[in-house]
Amino acid sequence: MDGIDKRLLAALQKDAKISIQALAEIAGTSTASVQRRLKVLREAHVIKKEVAILNPKMLELGVTAIVAVELERDRVDQIDAFKRKAREDPQVTHFYCIAGDADFIMIVMARDIEDYEAFTHRFFLADKNVRKYRTSIVVSTEKATMELPI
Repeated sequence: MDGIDKRLLAALQKDAKISIQALAEIAGTSTASVQRRLKVLREAHVIKKEVAILNPKMLELGVTAIVAVELERDRVDQIDAFKRKAREDPQVTHFYCIAGDADFIMIVMARDIEDYEAFTHRFFLADKNVRKYRTSIVVSTEKATMELPI
């Protein structure tokens, strides 16, 4: 990956709908070269996905919760079951296995506190493998990005 690829990726992170012509101008190369490079970057999974970033408030998702989870047991099948459940649940937007005080950190979106409470009953309290979970409710979002520092 060279400087041209990095300039292309930086521009795409800011606006995935940017035109090939604009990318060529930013990268200082031809449109054909941009197309070839993007194809290679997609095939190599450097570009994993191109998505629209939605405004949660406009979709009536008023609660963002950051949840630290500790599991009861260290059996691989139970850990795998919990991971699978988290990956499949649409309210879980980010899910990290971590080293430290907890086993996992999750970002959970909900319409309101009642919706989040229903999530906790369904997701944590009904799961005998969850030892403890601690929730922090986001008061204001000061920065939220998927842009990587290139």
